Amino acid sequence: ITKMGGRKWSILVAIFILLIAMEAAIAQGQGKGNDNDNGNGNGNGNGNGNGNGKGDGSDKKEKEKEKKEKKPKEKKPKKQRDEASDYDKLSELPSGQERGFCRRNTTCEFKTIVCPTECAKRKPKKNKKSKACFIDCSSSKCEATCKVRKANCDGYGSLCYDPRFVGGDGVMFYFHGAKGGNFAIVSDDEFQINAHFIGTRPQGRTRDYTWVQALAVMFDSHTLVIAANRVSHWDDTIDSLTVKWDGELISVPTDGEAEWRANGDEREVVVERTDETNTVRVMVSGLVEMDISVKPIGEQENKVHNYQLPSDDAFAHLETQFRFKKSTDHFEGVLGQTYRPGYVSPVKRGVPMPMMGGENKYETPSLFSTSCQRCTFQRPSSIASTEGLVAQY
Repeated sequence: ITKMGGRKWSILVAIFILLIAMEAAIAQGQGKGNDNDNGNGNGNGNGNGNGNGKGDGSDKKEKEKEKKEKKPKEKKPKKQRDEASDYDKLSELPSGQERGFCRRNTTCEFKTIVCPTECAKRKPKKNKKSKACFIDCSSSKCEATCKVRKANCDGYGSLCYDPRFVGGDGVMFYFHGAKGGNFAIVSDDEFQINAHFIGTRPQGRTRDYTWVQALAVMFDSHTLVIAANRVSHWDDTIDSLTVKWDGELISVPTDGEAEWRANGDEREVVVERTDETNTVRVMVSGLVEMDISVKPIGEQENKVHNYQLPSDDAFAHLETQFRFKKSTDHFEGVLGQTYRPGYVSPVKRGVPMPMMGGENKYETPSLFSTSCQRCTFQRPSSIASTEGLVAQY
């Protein structure tokens, strides 16, 4: 009995230990399951992790598909603006003084600038006798100043007479070019200005006397031409100036604002009369401003210089002063080179006519060609290079 009781007790103990071991195994299995659930919640488990991975992949594909389907926004070209003249014209004061209200994003924004009494008008009708009021919204003083609106042939950037230049370095020089020739005055990555020369070679002379008859300003796909007409006898009351825009003759009004405007792809172009006849101011925003006048060779001048000009030709030509609105660091051209930093003029100082050579470097095949040894501006291939020459001599 004792032995039988002992065996039963041993069996019960073994069963008890076995039950405890089974419970421990079950508990361990449940613990692993919980761990896996937690892992799946983090995206690391096999089941849910794979499911979440697939879901992420699908979302990425959907997003990429949406990006492809969206049309890219068209970038509109940014208009070039001249801060100095960026103002609204206000009613004039009882004294006749004109006013301008500077627009947003100018140095003088939201300020009203009044013209001085000595130059009350922005565009006086008699430019030769009256100075004009220049309202400048980019100045530090935010004040208007009085200026003569015509070329100063002794000022920087001038091109006058037969032809005489004053460079960006302040050095005066002559550049004769050639009768009937065309030369790059300024060439840059963004624009080029060519000049057409007229001239004559008197008997016994070894070179031509020359003058600038026409200028072509080329930028983007556009061309602006300003030219002096060929006239037999000069009359200052008759307009002898021709202006063309992209090959089309344009008429600059003589009343009201007395200006013609064009809005190119990126730039605004303004041709404004600064006198009743034969004098204009040309502005291409962000690039250049030019004061241009048509002048003849008078009888007295013809005699003094012994030009021996024919009696039926006044040899009307242009007198121009350039003011550049952009960096000149990489300028080329007869005049343009003199604006580069560090430029040293090769002309002889102290002589009556310091000569600048370089005809071979800057000569172009036509008034509208951008090709020369040193030219840097390139036009679209579709633009013609030989059309629109105003006059041939």
